[in-house]
Amino acid sequence: MMKNREEAIKDLTLALMYLTRFNNSEEPHFHELSWKGYDHETLKELDEEDMIRIPAKAKYAYILPDGRRRVMEVVKELGIADYDLYERFDFRLINDDEADEAATVEAECFPPKEACMLEHMRERVRAAKEIFLVAVEKKTGKMAGFVNGIATDSDDFTDDFFTDASLHDKDGRNIMICGICVRPEYQKQGLARELVYNYCRREWEKGRSTLILTCKEQKVKMYKKFGFTDRGGRQTLHGAARSGI
Repeated sequence: MMKNREEAIKDLTLALMYLTRFNNSEEPHFHELSWKGYDHETLKELDEEDMIRIPAKAKYAYILPDGRRRVMEVVKELGIADYDLYERFDFRLINDDEADEAATVEAECFPPKEACMLEHMRERVRAAKEIFLVAVEKKTGKMAGFVNGIATDSDDFTDDFFTDASLHDKDGRNIMICGICVRPEYQKQGLARELVYNYCRREWEKGRSTLILTCKEQKVKMYKKFGFTDRGGRQTLHGAARSGI
């Protein structure tokens, strides 16, 4: 079915905004941002339709969930390739039978005292599969990395979250991120960043209030670039001393 001119302009504008998107570490909700260099009336209509939002006095707009769903349809219709990472990897929820592979990935990324034990990983997948995001290489079917966590109403990250999946509350307002892993051969390609952005954006869209993680001191700078705020150091018995982010 042929689109009318106005609808085509809106769809193409949305597609261009998506394809030229960027992330701003000072933006707290991991939005996909775009500079406002497009037709004013078209942007206004997209804003009124809740496809995008244009913050007051901002130089950029950001794509809302409905806009993202629509733009994915448009990009597919036009046969346009996304970032290389999205052409190479599927970003999706973990499958029930992938807990063992996830444990292997974690063992490759962390020292033995810090890596999630196999039984704990299996329990975590059973209890909180809906907040366990993986990146799987399309060509090989190999799990390249993942982000996972436990939902809770607690505001404090304790070591129990690493080992006790029964603490998961699917309606919890916060997420305690238990693991961010990228296999060594897939590192330094931007995959960790895209996993975190996809994970945080998706959980924010579901109404989560805060996502909290712990990391070693040398990783604080990296996670601040991803948009996290440093909440100061804390001690943990899980591996070594880490900082709350």
